[in-house]
Amino acid sequence: MNKALPVRVLFVCMGNICRSPTAEGVFGRLIEDAGVAHRIVTDSAGTHAYHVGDPPDPRAQKTARARGIDLSRIRARQVVVEDFASFHYVLAMDDDNRRLLAQICPRSEAHKLKLFMDFAPEWPNREVPDPYYGGPNGFERVFDMVEAAAQGLLADIRRRHLVDD
Repeated sequence: MNKALPVRVLFVCMGNICRSPTAEGVFGRLIEDAGVAHRIVTDSAGTHAYHVGDPPDPRAQKTARARGIDLSRIRARQVVVEDFASFHYVLAMDDDNRRLLAQICPRSEAHKLKLFMDFAPEWPNREVPDPYYGGPNGFERVFDMVEAAAQGLLADIRRRHLVDD
């Protein structure tokens, strides 16, 4: 990979209003704090078009705000095939969405598709659960999981792409 180009990361869940915008916001804050935001581009999308154009769920925004992260600028969009060529990492929040992504992923880009929690091997859960139908504790748990995976993702990006930093 050309070291001058930014590393591009796409977080994907079902509707792009809970988990993936949370991951986008958490990771965005992490790379800002680490001083590498100029080298990494983040985005989020959903496998379904249920909420296209909508802001993140108010409960996700409230949880993020309580931790100093603003998700209000994010708007839901649906993932498109071109995303696989545009992004270096396409990270699904769960196996169902990973399978849906695999159905549209060009074979040549399949190496980019992973579960986000693969970057948090210390967590026993391999999937970030959908908090949409749960209470506020579900959003807190998702946030904790996302923070752990975000740390691992940044370490992976540093090792693989930002070795000169």
